[in-house]
Amino acid sequence: MNRSNDTSYLNIESFYMRIIQCAALVFCISLLAGLPGSVYAQLPDFTVLVEQNNSAVVNISTTQKVTANPQQDMPEGFEVPEGTPYDEFFKHFFGEGGQGGQGGNGHPPAEARSLGSGFILSPDGYVITNHHVIKDADEIVVKLQDRRQLLAKVVGSDKRSDIALLKIDATDLPTARTGSSDKLKVGAWVLAIGSPFGFDHSVTAGIVSAKGRSLPSDNYVPFIQTDVAINPGNSGGPLFNLDGEVVGVNSQIYSRTGGFMGLSFAIPIEVALQVVDQLKSQGHVSRGWLGVQIQDVTRELAESFGMKKPEGALVSRVLDKSPAEAAGVQIGDIITEFNGQEIVSSADLPPMVGKTPIGETAKIKVIREGHRKELGVRIGALSDEEEQVAETPEQGKSQKVDRLGLAVTVPTREQREQLELPAQNGVLVQNVGPGAAAEAGIRRGDLILRIQDQTIKDVNDFNTLVKALKPGKSIALLVHRKGNALFLALKLKG
Repeated sequence: MNRSNDTSYLNIESFYMRIIQCAALVFCISLLAGLPGSVYAQLPDFTVLVEQNNSAVVNISTTQKVTANPQQDMPEGFEVPEGTPYDEFFKHFFGEGGQGGQGGNGHPPAEARSLGSGFILSPDGYVITNHHVIKDADEIVVKLQDRRQLLAKVVGSDKRSDIALLKIDATDLPTARTGSSDKLKVGAWVLAIGSPFGFDHSVTAGIVSAKGRSLPSDNYVPFIQTDVAINPGNSGGPLFNLDGEVVGVNSQIYSRTGGFMGLSFAIPIEVALQVVDQLKSQGHVSRGWLGVQIQDVTRELAESFGMKKPEGALVSRVLDKSPAEAAGVQIGDIITEFNGQEIVSSADLPPMVGKTPIGETAKIKVIREGHRKELGVRIGALSDEEEQVAETPEQGKSQKVDRLGLAVTVPTREQREQLELPAQNGVLVQNVGPGAAAEAGIRRGDLILRIQDQTIKDVNDFNTLVKALKPGKSIALLVHRKGNALFLALKLKG
């Protein structure tokens, strides 16, 4: 009797366990079946965006009479056929050389072609593209989606921002809406429409990889970095967000082959529109100027200046008769804030200064000898002219400084001219042996101007300061190298 009850209980328990297992299996299957759909639902659909904005994107082609060899500036092993429509694009990324006549390089005058993209800003025919797409062009043709081809005039062009404004004779044109790159987040989806290799209205998509990128040749543009496929012919085309708004103008790529490698850069639309407004009103662009040479603060330099962490823009040079000099900015100051905006790295400062109205007094905060100060700087106008440095010679004897492994001298007048050195103070490095100086990156031909906040007048002065250095602590050395001033962090071993 008991055994029968036990058997019935086991059968009932087994029955319910099977029901639970079946329910769990059905639940898991439903989850797996629904997973692709849920993932697919989270991916953006670009079709509507493209349909609404395709007609506002244009193809831009130019012709130019040249006498130079189009391949002379290409990287070694990388060849572009003569007369290719992508000459100007590749020159933009690989550098530009001089142009010689037929007698200089053996190449007869030819007609160079350039190809790019752009987008219509207003119904009456204003078009935005890149400066490098239309630079030195004899003829510019804008091709619309409806296959009309119209000659364009250059309203203005700005090399520093790589923005150009064109005007075509047409009305009631479709336009692209502009948005805000400031609201754009890293990781957000973005889309580009352009004419890579001449394939009109090609669409590529990706995400924002980074914001505020500074490139060596473009200090005044905080680029948007993306992984959107950009190739020759995309230059000047729009970068859209998912709302169908233009947030950037595609400008450059980083490549070792000449083709796309996952790193593309766009000019923020705010920068582009500021340039456009000035090109419309005055035909050129005016930018704010501070008059300092700056560099990043490394961990070692931060230690030498008594800072808790690396931050700000370190002033390595203050130009004569500049707004910075008038405001009392000094070499060794670390600019941490400009008009209420934090300076995290030195790349943050130039775009802030550049967009500040000329004549406006900006408030900057600096760290000087461990203390924080606030200065008022009346912003000047940036000029394309190079600064001329005066000269006053003095010559001393070369002397070996065993503690650092250096041989230094006071440069002659001829050496200052040849090496483009400042006119006063400093000792010239003649030889660098093993030691702390070599580890800090000091090179032969450097002019050492300061040790910490002490200016060096001659070899004896330098020797005295070096003997006083304490081992185990990072020391900031200001050097002048090939026309530029920079700080190096040096640490003596105990």
